[in-house]
Amino acid sequence: MLFLLGAGASQASMYVCRDKSGAMSFTNAPVFSNCQEYALEKTGRIQMMVSEIRGSAGSADSASYDQEIRRIGRRYQVDPPLIKAIIQTESDFDHRAVSRRGAQGLMQLMPETARDLQVGNPFNPRENIDGGTRYLRSLLDSFNNDLILSLAAYNAGPGLVSRTGGVPQITETREYVNKVLKRYKAYKNEKGRTAFLAKE
Repeated sequence: MLFLLGAGASQASMYVCRDKSGAMSFTNAPVFSNCQEYALEKTGRIQMMVSEIRGSAGSADSASYDQEIRRIGRRYQVDPPLIKAIIQTESDFDHRAVSRRGAQGLMQLMPETARDLQVGNPFNPRENIDGGTRYLRSLLDSFNNDLILSLAAYNAGPGLVSRTGGVPQITETREYVNKVLKRYKAYKNEKGRTAFLAKE
């Protein structure tokens, strides 16, 4: 997805923000928490930094995945609101999301991770949620069910977390852990929780 600007805009950044009504605005600074950064190329075009796509045309209503999240959460003994919080943080429920580093789908699986998990199509919501939840389950097992370390490992990699013995001093990772925990708490406490966690 590209937008054309004048040539003088090269080597800069712009932000696309949505207000409460959903209207988009373009600014040179992130004025809302949901603003997405666009990198300006030398040609003067803005190239979307796909890892930050949120609420794009490919996004689905979060409730559309609830049944699959419940089923898979039960299978791997992972709390469904936690899975949902990770999906929101990773892709904002856009099953077609691709990051700058190549992570794919709802739970942003790297290609090698998807292969290890035998996820045939990472853009298939069911396969991606299953693979991502299995991966999270393995991290929880590896880190003695320490949720904070497991989330840090999901973002930065288990090797780095093991070497540092805690959450790495990486701003992105620390912000990621905080976002997931905040959203996890919100999903657990939100109105309609009974309906979300109801048995199929």
